Amino acid sequence: MINKTDTEKRKKIIMDIMQDKHYVPMKIKELAIVLNVPKENRDDLQFILDELISEGKIGLSKRGKYGIGIEEIHVGVFSATAKGFGFVTIEGFDDDIYIPARDTLNAFDGDKVQLVIVNKFKRGARKEGRIIKIVERSLKEIVGTYKKSKNFGFVVPDNSKIGVDLYIAEGCDLNAKNNDKVVASIKDYGSADKKPEGEIIEVIGAINDPGVDIVSIIKDYGIEEEFPDKVLKQCETIADKVESGKLELKAFMAKKGILNHKSSAYARYDFRNVRTVTIDGEDAKDLDDAISIDKTKDGYILGVHIADVSEYVREDTPLDNEAKKRGTSVYLVDRVIPMLPKKLSNGICSLNAGEDRLALSCIMEFDKSGNIKSHEICETLINVDKRMSYTGVQATLDADEYAIKENKDFIEMFENMLELSRTLRKKRVERGAINFDSKESKITLDENKKVVEVKPYDRCEATKIIEDFMLAANETVAEEYFWAEIPFVYRSHEEPDEEKIRDFGIFINNFGYSLRPQINKIHSKELQAILDKVKDTPEEAVINRLLLRSMKRANYTTSSNGHFGLAARYYCHFTSPIRRYPDLQIHRIIKENLHGEMDDNRVNHYINILPEVARNSSVTERKANDAEYDTDKLKKAEYMLDKIGNEYEGVISGLTSWGIYVELYNTVEGMVRLKDIKGDFYDFYEEEMIVRGEHTGITYKLGQVVTIKVTGADKAARTVDFIFV
Repeated sequence: MINKTDTEKRKKIIMDIMQDKHYVPMKIKELAIVLNVPKENRDDLQFILDELISEGKIGLSKRGKYGIGIEEIHVGVFSATAKGFGFVTIEGFDDDIYIPARDTLNAFDGDKVQLVIVNKFKRGARKEGRIIKIVERSLKEIVGTYKKSKNFGFVVPDNSKIGVDLYIAEGCDLNAKNNDKVVASIKDYGSADKKPEGEIIEVIGAINDPGVDIVSIIKDYGIEEEFPDKVLKQCETIADKVESGKLELKAFMAKKGILNHKSSAYARYDFRNVRTVTIDGEDAKDLDDAISIDKTKDGYILGVHIADVSEYVREDTPLDNEAKKRGTSVYLVDRVIPMLPKKLSNGICSLNAGEDRLALSCIMEFDKSGNIKSHEICETLINVDKRMSYTGVQATLDADEYAIKENKDFIEMFENMLELSRTLRKKRVERGAINFDSKESKITLDENKKVVEVKPYDRCEATKIIEDFMLAANETVAEEYFWAEIPFVYRSHEEPDEEKIRDFGIFINNFGYSLRPQINKIHSKELQAILDKVKDTPEEAVINRLLLRSMKRANYTTSSNGHFGLAARYYCHFTSPIRRYPDLQIHRIIKENLHGEMDDNRVNHYINILPEVARNSSVTERKANDAEYDTDKLKKAEYMLDKIGNEYEGVISGLTSWGIYVELYNTVEGMVRLKDIKGDFYDFYEEEMIVRGEHTGITYKLGQVVTIKVTGADKAARTVDFIFV
């Protein structure tokens, strides 16, 4: 390989030639002749030309000719699809660039690539590109099913976005058996006419062994279940109990609150005499938020008390670095993969009832209309009086006889919570917050990790109480730190693209609804009005889902960009530091500020580190969400395996040129292929969003109630097949 000095000299020679007014773009062979480069050194010339392209100094034409200003070279991340085509996300571009299957240059999902845009002058058309170089491979390993032949084998990837099998040569199979789930490292990425080649490095287990299916997904996403030894060793140094006697505490008087008598002397408030509860799902073990509430003659004093995780996970320690790398806990149908070891997440950091716990609290004073009058963010010591579940609180509010008897000392507290929750929710809706009432799934497994039930998750009033209070705390904290002008991590949700909202408006016209956006702008109130109109109609689920897909994805940012979906000017994630790294990060900032330690050095420190914290947290959140989604799809397919031949009623949830998607009332979604609809030839008409028979004129549209028969289910592909009855 030529050295750096020679490279720069040769770059200058090439640039001098190309900048000459008589130069015409040439192919590499022609350049080699002009530069007197012998054939055996052609690779060096190719390397230098690639360097100049990556620096944006020269371009490469469609015909393979090099020159200045030919085509603008962009760098981005490739996202593959199961159909072979893909998209490249380029920083600073509003829309992804479409890459046809013929122009992917054998790029794998997640690869960093160079591309040129080939139709940038076509007004109104989707930008289309061609990949010209793989800059960096993201995929190093493949998880899949091993298919053994006599002297070799193949790994069929679980990830449908990887459109090729991985060839395994003799002696590289780690003694894997046919149909074993395996992890294989990639040795050669192949080409258009050659399969990639690899070596099996781990045998997960037989394909039908309990738990192997989900472990395969975990490994496919590169999610670590075990913690490194140095992290576990640090955990051993952390006490199991709070030594309250060593804390400097100051009293809290419930009726007066702390909002009007701040003290300059720093200390924790002692909240142990305040009635406090946690409200979570029955199976939750990492309890990071607790609630106290006091009704006054003018309104309410609400306390949202969050586990003070930053007291135990100090910056740049093994625990912190591992939590930052993970970014989030991952909640799968059969397990939780925590961001922090269980000694912390289920122990000293979890707000377990009857135990002294350190907290960071946001105390908010509301008037009767839900307007916030004052607030204070402070460090506290709490002792939760009772651990409640959503179903337990709901049963109490519903005056269930057993629940009333069991929770008689908390009835007034829950009623006050319900009053304030409804007031805050009403106020949020009035300002334009969008309430996506999309169905979530509750999947129940038996002891062998087989699915026994799939049904919609019930969001009761008790669930909404906690959501409303967490939103209030998140907004309050974000607004205070925005005006304090201290570096921070915000949760941002930008306005949707005009084009996507326009397409959504065209779509809902098919159902008789219309949008009336302002010029070049849509207000969230307008979208919520549509959701209100479709409530309890057959098309409700479809319109909810399509609107959700029309929204931009929320992410973490270092600037306060507002939250479109919540119609909130200021928003952050403050309430879950056990399971989300951004929350833990801003707790540190808040505590340093409370202690008077936020000097110029610390401000500059956070200015430097927070952009990467925000970026990594957004990436790890997306990875966790995708793993959770794939696990749900897999288990739903498994659930339908013994339902083949059964008939169900469902709602058409999607239309494509190859099939009609139908969602059953238990949230399982399957597809009816157009070629399997009997009695006619059916085509998809995208502008009208219908499927129509060529001769009969029979149409199928989104939101239509239909009856289907289950004809197949495939766990590996995570799909379910239907036909119309």
